[in-house]
Amino acid sequence: MSFFRKRYAVPANTTGYFYNNNVLTKKLPPGIYDVWDFSDRTSLITLPETSKLITIVNHEVLTKDNIALRFSFTLLYRISDGEQVLRSFPVDYSIYHIEEQLRNIAQFALRQKISTLESEVLNEERSKFNDFKTPEMVQEADRFGVELQEALLRDLTFPKNIQDLFAKHLEAKIRAKADIENARTVVATARALKNASELMKGDDNIKFFQMLEMLGKIAEKGKHTFVIGDVQNFSKRQD
Repeated sequence: MSFFRKRYAVPANTTGYFYNNNVLTKKLPPGIYDVWDFSDRTSLITLPETSKLITIVNHEVLTKDNIALRFSFTLLYRISDGEQVLRSFPVDYSIYHIEEQLRNIAQFALRQKISTLESEVLNEERSKFNDFKTPEMVQEADRFGVELQEALLRDLTFPKNIQDLFAKHLEAKIRAKADIENARTVVATARALKNASELMKGDDNIKFFQMLEMLGKIAEKGKHTFVIGDVQNFSKRQD
């Protein structure tokens, strides 16, 4: 009698979908199931309940200014309605069908975004593309029983010659910024000197200190005699 008995296993974190005569009859939680099948008309399909991360690499797209670049991205998804998945894809279900459909949805969305921007703008604002999941993408995935949880841009690679141009452009911007700061410093210094010179005009005390400073510098170079004050009084004191 065991010849007519089948044993089905539903692993942990999966749901089993039991078919009889190619008709879905019930859902099975994780466990081991023995089924009498005299005519070999039963089958079981299991679908994962946990989220899965997939990575898609090395796809090419043209920007608005016809620069070819390559991009890679990751998708995180979970089967939210297993029965809908089984209705949407062939009976010989494979996870490949879901991931191929999600890949097409994500590629189309990214190409639509990138193709509307010029390469320079895209390079400056690439961080805005890190999360490119849209309500339209979520709705499209939900249509065949899948919840799209994340759609993240991983890499965006420009051709080598374009990367060199971006590097030179960035260097020029940094140099221009440094030149502007230097010019501001020079202007501020000139303004301060002008204000100081205006302040010293007509100030006898400042003029006196300037004279003392000059005399000190002259005295350092040799022996000199300086007469400060009334010359006649100095002559009388000499007599």
